[in-house]
Amino acid sequence: MIHQDAYPVEEWALRETRLDLGLLAQAESLFALSNGHLGLRGNLDEGEPYGAPGTYLNSFHELRSLPYAEAGYGYPEDGQSIVNVTNGKLIRVLIDDEPFDVRYGDLHDHQRWLDLRTGVLYRSADWTSPSGARIRLRSRRIVSLTQRSIAAIRLEIEPVDANVQVVVQSELVANEDQPARSGDPRVAAQLQAPLVAEDAFVHDLRVTLLHATRRSGLRMAAAMDHEVDGPPGTTSRVEAGGDLGRVTVVAHLDPGERLRLTKYLAYGWSARRSPAAVRDQVEAALTAARSGGWKGLLAEQADALANFWDRADVQVDGDPELQQAVRFALFQVHCASTRAERRPVPAKGLTGTGYDGHCFWDTETFLLPVLTYTTPHAAADELRWRESCLPQARDRAANLGLRGAAFPWRTITGAECSAYWPGGTAAFHINADIADAVVRYIKATGDEEFARTTGLAILVETARLWSCLGHHDNDGAFRIDGVTGPDEYSAVADNNVFTNLMAQHNLRAAAATAERHGHAAAELGVTAAEIAAWWWAADTVLIPFDDELGVHPQAENFTRHDRLDFTTLPDDPYPLLLHVPYFDLYRKQVVKQADLVLAMHLRGHAFDPDQKRRNFDYYEELTVRDSSLSAATQAVLAAEVGHLDLALDYAAEAALMDLRDLGHNTRDGLHLASLAGTWLALVAGFGGLRDHGEHLAFAPRLPSGLRGLGFSLLYRGARLRVEIGPEAAAYTVLDEERGIELTHHGEVLYVGPKQTVTRQIPVIAEQPTPRQPPGRAPQRRTAR
Repeated sequence: MIHQDAYPVEEWALRETRLDLGLLAQAESLFALSNGHLGLRGNLDEGEPYGAPGTYLNSFHELRSLPYAEAGYGYPEDGQSIVNVTNGKLIRVLIDDEPFDVRYGDLHDHQRWLDLRTGVLYRSADWTSPSGARIRLRSRRIVSLTQRSIAAIRLEIEPVDANVQVVVQSELVANEDQPARSGDPRVAAQLQAPLVAEDAFVHDLRVTLLHATRRSGLRMAAAMDHEVDGPPGTTSRVEAGGDLGRVTVVAHLDPGERLRLTKYLAYGWSARRSPAAVRDQVEAALTAARSGGWKGLLAEQADALANFWDRADVQVDGDPELQQAVRFALFQVHCASTRAERRPVPAKGLTGTGYDGHCFWDTETFLLPVLTYTTPHAAADELRWRESCLPQARDRAANLGLRGAAFPWRTITGAECSAYWPGGTAAFHINADIADAVVRYIKATGDEEFARTTGLAILVETARLWSCLGHHDNDGAFRIDGVTGPDEYSAVADNNVFTNLMAQHNLRAAAATAERHGHAAAELGVTAAEIAAWWWAADTVLIPFDDELGVHPQAENFTRHDRLDFTTLPDDPYPLLLHVPYFDLYRKQVVKQADLVLAMHLRGHAFDPDQKRRNFDYYEELTVRDSSLSAATQAVLAAEVGHLDLALDYAAEAALMDLRDLGHNTRDGLHLASLAGTWLALVAGFGGLRDHGEHLAFAPRLPSGLRGLGFSLLYRGARLRVEIGPEAAAYTVLDEERGIELTHHGEVLYVGPKQTVTRQIPVIAEQPTPRQPPGRAPQRRTAR
């Protein structure tokens, strides 16, 4: 872990056994709690010290002007940045007039632990103040997965050896000071006092604050209510106004007595509703939470997570650290999405302000496969959000002189807000990534109503863009020139293989779905001629191949470029984007993240086994993994082509990206795509899951470092359990009514209801391990 001895490996928890003030920001990301609507960073209850305070509402943002040294046609005018909204986590504590602050006095013991089965963040502290008063403090915190607007905190204080006066200040605070911004371009823009106070309301121990943004026109409300349990004589008072609401509790405690404060929080926002409506929404949510009480919230949370783990748990035998990491990953992916409800899932979730809180193609390509097979309603909701963004995507396409829809590279609202067009606007593959997620969801669920409505609308508009963006050359090949693929170190290239193969898939899916739902397609203006044009373009898409090298160039002529000379770079040059000009990266054979290799994962049928092996080995020498998106994909293909131990190395890198802070930016929030990639590395890598053929396909194989792997999938309403050992794999349908047809290493199997089918795993020879760029070999999990 970040400090291995301070973060012991446990199967169902993330535990910190000592407080390291130098790693506060990283720990705040790791201990963040969210539900897709509301996110709380794992800040200390008393607020200070902090790495980066953070309370976030999905899509609640402010606009900011994008500066350009030289303006250009089609450049987005405004950026969007997630706002750190009113902080309700704050519970300041004073002991005999001295603030409880871990930087002063003596901290005898301090622990935090996140229980992955119950969704509760625990904390305990044993502290002596500078004047000698010793107390024990305990807290528990949740963000409810069942009550979308609600979070709650329970704080208990007791003296150890003498009577003390305790003052507790439970607060709502808006416009908190933020830490200074670093020079890393992946960090969010700095927003100073983005919230304007509109009103404040007080009733008993309840406070509600209303605020609005200055430019984006959004309104939010935060409310808190309290239960106080203390000895006789305990008093309380309440005050509110502007950016501050406060409930103060005073108690005199003897040893053996406790003061317990239970704090309920509710958050809501709207771009349209009146102040009264937003206020009433959060106060109603608060009343509902209070009716069930603290115990009710805990019971609901445990039940919700028990249901999730029953259908989504991944069991790893042989690597306890990887076992802990994949459960942490699944927990955070689930929490980031389960109550997003037609809002985007940002790259950092609601755990930090990295990338300004933007949603990228990461969501559809890395998160949605996990959600489709574990929490399909969340996958459908995210795709419905994409459908709701079609008006902006159509406007963007028209602005670029194109038909159909051009989905944004990075966004919160659906409008493009990337100021760098070679890496943003030109990355049209986002359209096909969304279409791929639509096709996967429909196939995995059989939801034809979704296909007829949301799915068809997205597929038609994205296909129209490809039909316009590409063209047939004199030889009849369909070319897509001047685009940027997943590799951001190669921009504005012709016939990027990933883009062309994904566009082909998009076009075929649109044509087939339009034919299947002819009446709905006609309402969208689709004609027989347009469908025929889609089929023709898909059938003639150009897929470049270098006959001399026997590999696919990442894009046309890529393998003719000079290679980057790593010997000319400074020590520790990664990420290269901070040390090498993009101009030089663009004209060299150097790859930021898996691109052609990702194409072999998602469109694997387009490559034969020999091509996959040669391609993988070729691009291993070029890929520097300056993106956290890369390791999981390299794990999947390494497993497929026979580099099983290397695949385990990459799987662990994806899994430990945040737990070990491998990218040195966990302080800005978790890497959700890498967390989701942990599931992909295990299930699609060692499980061999592929879903682009007629049947759900598996080709399981384990590396030497694992003794077993088990996982579950939801498919067509049935739950499939897969258990993989060194020599055989067992497939069990747990549903009583439905069976599943699948393939095991190419053999078609039917697994009936409540039936288990076992098959041997064919042996594959471990291939010679390819080289990586200097200093970029992943850390080994096993000796070889």
